[in-house]
Amino acid sequence: MSDHWGVTGGELTQRSRPIGRRWPAPVVVGFMLAVLAGVVTGCATGQKQQQDVVWPPPPDLPRIKYVGSISSESDIEKPSAARWFRDLLFGPEPPARMGKPYGVAVDPAGRLLVADSAWGKVMVFDPVQGKFSLLGLSGPGVLSKPLGVTADSQGKIYVTDTYQNRAVVYDRDGNFLLGIGERGRFEQPVGIAVNEKLGRIYIVDTKKHNVSVFDMEGNFLFEFGGRGAEDGQFNFPTNIAVSRQSGTVAVMDSFNFRVQLFDPDGKFIRKFGGVGTALGHFSKPKGIGFDSADHIYVVDAAFNNVQIFDLEGRLLLFFGRMGTGPGEFWLPAGLAVDGRDKIYVADQYNRKIQIFQYIPEPDVVKEPAPASAPSPGEQHPLPEGQKSGFKASHKPPSG
Repeated sequence: MSDHWGVTGGELTQRSRPIGRRWPAPVVVGFMLAVLAGVVTGCATGQKQQQDVVWPPPPDLPRIKYVGSISSESDIEKPSAARWFRDLLFGPEPPARMGKPYGVAVDPAGRLLVADSAWGKVMVFDPVQGKFSLLGLSGPGVLSKPLGVTADSQGKIYVTDTYQNRAVVYDRDGNFLLGIGERGRFEQPVGIAVNEKLGRIYIVDTKKHNVSVFDMEGNFLFEFGGRGAEDGQFNFPTNIAVSRQSGTVAVMDSFNFRVQLFDPDGKFIRKFGGVGTALGHFSKPKGIGFDSADHIYVVDAAFNNVQIFDLEGRLLLFFGRMGTGPGEFWLPAGLAVDGRDKIYVADQYNRKIQIFQYIPEPDVVKEPAPASAPSPGEQHPLPEGQKSGFKASHKPPSG
């Protein structure tokens, strides 16, 4: 089947809650019931007015759908009479809010893991349990400036700390398991990814311009890269992703303005991208990830968008622009795609994680629209006559 895109310390610690002044019980109960009724009514009204935000817009079939966003613990806490009663008795505590999210991941339990460089910790949002916690507060797993984060199928959490020049591994409960990177191994570790089938951990070192590979116990295996512009070389690489299907390693070669693909052993496969504002090019590329169909998602902080490519490097679709609304970004950074093809984008200066859903195409194969000459300042992402099953875009990727 061919896709069709129509383009136009070591513990999870709960925050303590200060004690405020007490209110009389009758006042508390009456006011609580009134507020709860208002909340329920307001929520129902809001749901009726909500409209889907999708890409591409109608009449093309949607391929990406905006799902929602998370910016603070209040976004995942479940409303309850007990919560309202507690807040009214002791006074509400301002919810913990993201400061500068960079890395993002999702664990098997559906918990959102956010490496926040302003907090200097990993923020853990559990929408299932309605709980918020922080990872890396104290002990041997204390964090200073986390940037990269990922999780495996067992719930282990892997974090790079660019200030401490190491990576830290925790169990699903936030207990410290091990540190990776003896003195001198890293100069600025950023991106991190895991290949569970091969038992490997891949870590990008931005200042060393390479990728170091370790086994699951943290033992060094090999490295690849080195500074340069030739195939297989890097210029300040940042982020990395590993395909769950093929094991292909995608490295964001940021200052070469390209994506490079490698096999699991670090052998160069291909590259795509280039500097510029044309379709399929980059200006400030950051996060990268794979979905279940091996589409490659690339965040560009300058364009304030996400571009989507196939494994051959052909541009399929882009979404996003500068702004503060749904699907609008302000200097986005990290990206992750979970096992259900939900896409998570760290929207740094909007201080939130935006969530999208990849929508597979129905089992229908369509030919691309006839190619035409691009307008001034615009380029087609595909060569004329390319039989890819995708339409060409006629809009520049900048927001």
